Amino acid sequence: MTTFTNWRKSSYSGEGDGNSCVEIANSATHVAIRDSKTPARATLTFPPEAFASFLEALTSQTRR
Repeated sequence: MTTFTNWRKSSYSGEGDGNSCVEIANSATHVAIRDSKTPARATLTFPPEAFASFLEALTSQTRR
């Protein structure tokens, strides 16, 4: 199991405390995402290629 210690807030979280915050962390083999308001809860973890596909799908949904 990969332990992530390099969490950072998304640049899309907005100003101030960021009402819709997500945090991202990466290792040599995985990328992880979590809700910054509840960091101890579930984390989504992807291999880098799958994360790129995930972002592409999210981006295409927001353009509709």
